[in-house]
Amino acid sequence: MSTAEFSGQINEMSGMLHAFAYKLTKNPDDSKDLFQETAFRALTNQDKFRPGTNLKAWLFTIMRNIFINNYRKKAKSNTIFDATDNQYYLNSGTASQTVQNDAESGILMQELQKMVDFLDDSIRIPFLMHYYGYKYQEIAEQLDLPLGTVKSRIFFARKELKDVIQNRYGNTLNSYL
Repeated sequence: MSTAEFSGQINEMSGMLHAFAYKLTKNPDDSKDLFQETAFRALTNQDKFRPGTNLKAWLFTIMRNIFINNYRKKAKSNTIFDATDNQYYLNSGTASQTVQNDAESGILMQELQKMVDFLDDSIRIPFLMHYYGYKYQEIAEQLDLPLGTVKSRIFFARKELKDVIQNRYGNTLNSYL
């Protein structure tokens, strides 16, 4: 197919392409730009079109892909990354007037500590060592236990803590567990 025939077929479909471009952009000027970009890309990539296939579908696909790419570029360019420090608080005067309240998290940690304290020593000690950052192998060497025993005791401690929390709080904490 010659370039003249190809551009003639594109011109025959220009009404449908303009309508589709407007449907995508909802703006007359943007739709004209989208149509022009589509026609340009179709003509420059004419060699990639296989004669006997659906030209209309090929052009609509090109147009849709151009629209999606442009939309993503706009979305990226509208994203503002604010790297400044948030040293000022709106409507709060100075930062020294802000009071941090960690009461709730402090209470939860106290409750968890009590639950851990009630665990049997055989599973509590390896669990706490793991919690404080010891590796399984270090715990095994220090307690003179096989590695598998250490891992299973830590697992059983987690399981028992989970059961205690489940019994105490019921369904209110299911989303956290």
